[in-house]
Amino acid sequence: MIDPSVKEQLSGYRQSIDNIDAALVHMLAERFRCTKAVGVLKATHELPPADPAREEYQITRLRRLAQDANLDPDFAEKFLNFIIKEVIRHHEAIAAEHGGATEKTA
Repeated sequence: MIDPSVKEQLSGYRQSIDNIDAALVHMLAERFRCTKAVGVLKATHELPPADPAREEYQITRLRRLAQDANLDPDFAEKFLNFIIKEVIRHHEAIAAEHGGATEKTA
C-alpha cells in the first residue's frame, strides 16, 4: 500500500509533467508553423531546403542553453537534430509542391 502523502506527491509531479508535455506540444506546433513559412519562402525563392550554417549555429546555441539550464547538451543536440531533420523533410516537400529542387545541401 502506498502512503497517501507519497501518492499525493506523485500525483502532483505527474500533473506538472502533463502540463509541461502539453506546453511542449503547443510550442512545437508553433515552431513548425514558423518553419513552414520559412519553407514556403525558401521554395518561392528557390533556396535550398537545408541551411547547414544555420543548423550548426543553432546546435551550438542550443548546447550552450542546455548547459546553462543544467540539461545534458548531448540530449539537447539530439533533440534539435531530430527537429532539424523533420523541418528539412517538410521544406523538401514544400519545394516539391512548388516545383523546386528537393536535394539536401551538404
